[in-house]
Amino acid sequence: MATSAKKASSIVCPSCGATNSPIPANGRCVSCGSAMDALKTRDGDDERDRRYRRDGFSVMWAGIALVVQAVLTAAIVIGLPMVVTALDFEGRYGMMVAVPVWFVGGVLLGMISPGKTFMEPVAATLVVAVPTVWQLVRSQTVRTLPLFMYVVLALIGVLFTMVGTYLGERIQMGPPPPKPAD
Repeated sequence: MATSAKKASSIVCPSCGATNSPIPANGRCVSCGSAMDALKTRDGDDERDRRYRRDGFSVMWAGIALVVQAVLTAAIVIGLPMVVTALDFEGRYGMMVAVPVWFVGGVLLGMISPGKTFMEPVAATLVVAVPTVWQLVRSQTVRTLPLFMYVVLALIGVLFTMVGTYLGERIQMGPPPPKPAD
């Protein structure tokens, strides 16, 4: 009887594996913030589906993603050439550096964000891409590109952010739970 009372007063998070004792009133893991169901299902497929489901758009994580992507982009694409004068990220070279920076930012955000937050870094990168493109178009002198190429490269960077975020989420979640034996 003591074990059944113990099971009812605690739950293991399906996303991060942390034991939540007592069960949080808001239904979210105290470790990672992922939504949990208080009642465990016997069917492993329900648990697997819940593991990969999005909880919704988080404005807070969108703001955090915006700050992270803006700082990384400003530091690498704009700040680094100011410090190391041998580097010149104007024109297409600036965009070719911005795309991997946004990918790395997506991986970092996917690794640290609780739950499934795929769209927040993508939206933040889309917002950061606009001033980045504007700055690179404005500062180009010798290596010029037409504006539509900057837009295409920015959209490729947004796509790479999505891939990076997915990769970061997969790293954070670890291996999937084993399928139940029949």
